[in-house]
Amino acid sequence: MTGPLPPGATIGIIGGGQLGRMSAMAAARLGYRCHILTPEPDSPAAQVCAGATLGGYEDRAVLRAFAGRVDVVTFEFENVSAAGLDLLAALRPVRPSPAVLRVSQDRLAEKRFLNDAGVPTAPWVPVASLAELEAAVARFGLPAILKTTRLGYDGHGQARLDAPADLAPAFERLAPKPLMLEGYVDFACEISVIVARGTDGTMRAFDVMENRHRNHVLDLTLAPARIPGQTAAAATALARRVAEGLELVGLLAVEMFVAADGRVLVNEIAPRPHNSGHWTIDACPASQFEMHVRAVAGLPLPPASRHSDAAMKNLVGPEELALWPEILATPGLIPHLYGKAAARPGRKMGHVTRLFPRGALPGPFGLAAALGPLAPSQSED
Repeated sequence: MTGPLPPGATIGIIGGGQLGRMSAMAAARLGYRCHILTPEPDSPAAQVCAGATLGGYEDRAVLRAFAGRVDVVTFEFENVSAAGLDLLAALRPVRPSPAVLRVSQDRLAEKRFLNDAGVPTAPWVPVASLAELEAAVARFGLPAILKTTRLGYDGHGQARLDAPADLAPAFERLAPKPLMLEGYVDFACEISVIVARGTDGTMRAFDVMENRHRNHVLDLTLAPARIPGQTAAAATALARRVAEGLELVGLLAVEMFVAADGRVLVNEIAPRPHNSGHWTIDACPASQFEMHVRAVAGLPLPPASRHSDAAMKNLVGPEELALWPEILATPGLIPHLYGKAAARPGRKMGHVTRLFPRGALPGPFGLAAALGPLAPSQSED
C-alpha cells in the first residue's frame, strides 16, 4: 500500500475487545470498514464491524485468510502472536510493526529499550531463580515488586514483596520464568501520555492524564493531570522520545509515575489505544481511536486538542454495571457500554465520562457530586 488508505478500504484489527470496538467505530466515521480476527464468537468488536474471522492468532491458514480480506493490519492488545504478525507483514502493511509488539510484549525487552533510549524507569533486574531474587531484594530493599515478563495486565502477573517470607511463595506462583524485580517507587501520582505517530513521522500527544487504580484496575482518569506544567512537559517529551525510538506508526500509551521528589519515571508502554484515553472520545475533536485509525491508514494527524476537561470512570464488574439505570438517569454522564455478555468481577464492562469547561476540573467534593452514583469515596481520592 502506498499513500493514504482510500475511503471504503478495510482495516484489519487483531483482537475482538472493547479497544477494537471503539477503533472500528472511529474508522466507520472516516469511511472505513473493519474486519476483526478473534477466537471469540460475538466479541465486542465484531458486533460493530463489517466482518470477522474466527480463529487463533498463530494459525497460518487463518492468518492468510484474514490478510486476504483486509488492506492494512493493526492490533488492539499485546497478547497476540508476534510470529503471526510477521506472516501478516509479508502480506499486508502491519502498523505498529511486529518489532514494536515484541518490545511491548516482554518487560525485560521493554525496560532495556527504555533505558537504552535514555528514558528513566524504576530500578529493575531479571531473576531466574530464588537465589537471584534474594540477591536482588538485598540490593533494592523491600518493598519491591516481582513481575512476570510476559502476559501481565491489570495487576495480573505481579506480586508486592513486603517481607522476606513473601519471596519464595511469590517466586513459585508467578510464571513463566524468568521474572523481573522492580525497586519500589514512592510516587505522588500515576499519569499517562498517549501519542500518535503517522507514516511521515508527525507526532501528536494528548494532554497528560492522571490515573487512579482500585484493586490494580484503572478506576478513574482525570484530564488534564493536576501536576505542575514542567512535569507535564517532561512526561510528554518522554512519550515522544519513546514513540520516535520505536519508529512507531500508530498509537502509543506510556504509563508513568511521578515520584515524590518530582521525577517522572516510565512504568510501561502499550502500542495501541489505552483505557486511560477513553475520555478523548467525548472531550476532544479527534479521539485517541480516530488518531489510531488515521495513523494506521496513513492519513494526516490533526492536533490532539481538547475542548473540555474530563473525568472518566470505568464500570467494573457486576456491581458497577448494576448502576446502569441510575447512570442513564443522571444528567451530564456520558455512558459507553462494551457489549460484553458476562459481567465478571474485575472485568471492564464500560465507562462513563463527565465533561467540565476547560480549567474547571473540580476537586474531590465537586467530582463526587458530578459523578453521582459512581462517586468515589473520599478515601479513594
